[in-house]
Amino acid sequence: MADKNICPVCGSDKLFYDPRRGEIVCSVCGYVVQQNVIDEGPEWRAFDPDQRTKRARTGAPMTLMIHDKGLSTDIDWRDRDIHGNQITGMYRTKMRRLRMWQRRMRINDAAERNLAFALSELDRMAAQMMLPRRVKEVAASLYRKAVMKKLIRGRSIEGMVSAALYAACRMEGIPRTLDEIAAVSKVTKKEIGRSYRFLARGLGLNLRPTSPIEYVDRFGDALDVSQRTKKRAKEILQEAIKRGITSGKGPTGLAAAALYVASLLEGEKKTQREVAEVAHVTEVTVRNRYKELVEKLGINVPI
Repeated sequence: MADKNICPVCGSDKLFYDPRRGEIVCSVCGYVVQQNVIDEGPEWRAFDPDQRTKRARTGAPMTLMIHDKGLSTDIDWRDRDIHGNQITGMYRTKMRRLRMWQRRMRINDAAERNLAFALSELDRMAAQMMLPRRVKEVAASLYRKAVMKKLIRGRSIEGMVSAALYAACRMEGIPRTLDEIAAVSKVTKKEIGRSYRFLARGLGLNLRPTSPIEYVDRFGDALDVSQRTKKRAKEILQEAIKRGITSGKGPTGLAAAALYVASLLEGEKKTQREVAEVAHVTEVTVRNRYKELVEKLGINVPI
């Protein structure tokens, strides 16, 4: 059977789809590789998001962020019919009763109640930390796996949700410290750390240690330094990692110290206090990491 991704005439893989003719054509020799291709898109056009929403015949996509994955029907809270007219009298009472039973039927056992509460808490924490949707989806997936393996039993829901969010941040390359998670959680940093270790062991998570380079952009933006300074800080950390200087050191303290050194080298001087506040570490930590980087990498810092 011929490969439809390669032109049978010239062997090129540079094919393009012509939606007007429904053909896949080779851009090198012009040979029509496939014709009468079915267009699986909608038959209507939309010129803005509102128009697209109104014309779409499907609901919202399936998501792990809702306990039933968003597959159930939902009776709107507004007492209006399909034409937008107000519902009055006995129909309003009937709709309110239907809404109440629909809400009860969506959550009909302990496991679903657990998921509904946990995922709403996860959504609240992620929103406060301004985390992207993909992190929330990964955290929700981890929590669901923990529920299926019965790891939640005997542990606080808030602690396990916080642990799942912390793990998801690391998995997606958007690391957050335990202090940052604890700031929006209802449990302590110690409880989150304990829950994370239990979750990682139970689910077999083998996450690599967080690199200090991953914190540079976020800390740099908070300090309002230039792209040049952030790049210099990353170069310093790369060299430090290569020489084994970062082993056993906290990544946030190293990122803060590298940014401090880079700001001095690039003429955008920041104080140790400013850097420490952004990284949520002490000035002593910044000072100690700064001395190690300067001495072991042989960096000449201007006074």
